[in-house]
Amino acid sequence: MPNIPQNAITPEQLGYLKSKLQEEQQWLQQKLEDDDDHMGLDDSLRVQTGELSAYDNHPADLGTEMFERSKDIALNENRERHLIDVNEALQRMDSGGYGRCVTCGASISFERLEAIPTTLYCIEHVPDPHASERRPVEEQLLAPPFGRSSLDEKNNQTEFDGEDAWQIVESWGTSNTPAMAENPNVSSDYDDMEIEADEHVGYVESFESFLATDMYGQHVTVVRNKAYRDYMNSGEGEGLLENDESYYDGDAYS
Repeated sequence: MPNIPQNAITPEQLGYLKSKLQEEQQWLQQKLEDDDDHMGLDDSLRVQTGELSAYDNHPADLGTEMFERSKDIALNENRERHLIDVNEALQRMDSGGYGRCVTCGASISFERLEAIPTTLYCIEHVPDPHASERRPVEEQLLAPPFGRSSLDEKNNQTEFDGEDAWQIVESWGTSNTPAMAENPNVSSDYDDMEIEADEHVGYVESFESFLATDMYGQHVTVVRNKAYRDYMNSGEGEGLLENDESYYDGDAYS
């Protein structure tokens, strides 16, 4: 059996910490009782707002009530959790296990207990002290994780990667404006502001994106999309892709 050190705090210090925990326990219990009465957490939202229906004519007013109710519930739950920790600390005092790290069994310093009387751990064994720096657990199933699979820097890699996936999503729109575009020359066109907006996706030559045939390769038709208009405006090919009077009349989609 390992030699577990005795508790480092003195009886006087233990009495001080117990008194501090009991005061915290009494304050939390009283606060929880007052919150149920004054915050109206036992009442429905209809009673609080005085409305017959939650579908109000003024949704902003209802949004304010919803925010306040959510905040009160969160504060209430936090106090309930803290009260449980206080009760468990007092129970450990009665059983003789208070002031020892539940991981290594070492004594917790009085200074740490004074700062956090409900703590279960010494400083060395506080669980997940840097949890915010860890990646989401879902990424363990992705190889490699999304957003880290750009293959643009590799000349021998041409397959669909994470950047391509983002480009497709981004092409449908974001909250950014042209002023935030990667290309500084974009001033007002939302269609050209995504990353590498001029890059061909799904085809090599631009005309492949607007020429179509039936399943037998017959009946060639033209889809007058943006790539088609750019192709015609740039004077590529013979400039006689089809008899397109409507295009030159300004209707590129007729």
